[in-house]
Amino acid sequence: MAMNQIEQIEIRWHGRGGQGAVTSANLLAEAAYYAGFKGVTSAPAFGAERRGAPVTASTRLASAPLRHFSQVEAPDMVIILEGSLLTTANATEGLAPNGHVIVNTRLAPEELGLSNGYQVATVDADRIAEEINLRAAGVIMVNTAMLGAVARATELITLDHINRTLRHAFSPKAAEKNIEAARLTFEATRCAS
Repeated sequence: MAMNQIEQIEIRWHGRGGQGAVTSANLLAEAAYYAGFKGVTSAPAFGAERRGAPVTASTRLASAPLRHFSQVEAPDMVIILEGSLLTTANATEGLAPNGHVIVNTRLAPEELGLSNGYQVATVDADRIAEEINLRAAGVIMVNTAMLGAVARATELITLDHINRTLRHAFSPKAAEKNIEAARLTFEATRCAS
C-alpha cells in the first residue's frame, strides 16, 4: 500500500482499557505524518471504560488535510491488541472487504478463520513485550510493538518513521525499549499469503 496511491485510510484500534490503544492511535498518526501523509488524525472513544474493558480508538490518514475527527465506523484496517477481542468485541464489524486485520495473537493468520478476502497479519506481541520487559504499572504493553506489525503488514510507515515518533514521545530510555519492541514485532509479523 503506497502512500501516493491512498486518498484516505481509516483505521480502528481495539484494545482493553489500560493497553494503550489511544496512545497507539496517536503514535500511528504521527509516524504517518513523518511518512508524508498530509492529513492525519486520531480520536479516542471514551465512555464508561475501565481497566480491562474493551475500548476503541481511531486513526485516519490521507494524502490531503482532513476536516473530520469522528470515530471510524467503516475501517479499512483494524488493529487488535488482544486476540480475544476479534470475537468478543466484534472487531471486524464494518471492515471493508479485503481490509487489513492485524492481530496480537500466537495463531498464524490462516488459523483465525477470517474470510471476506481480508489481508490478515498476526504477531505474538505479548511474547515480545514479555521478553524485553516492556511494562507499564506492572502490565506488559504491546501497543507500541504493534506499530511494527502495521509497518510490516501495510508498508504505510517504516521502522524509521516509528523510531522518530517514539523518540519524540518518550524519554530516551523508554524510547529505546519501545523501538526494540517495534523492531522485533516487525520481524516476527506473519502475513497471510
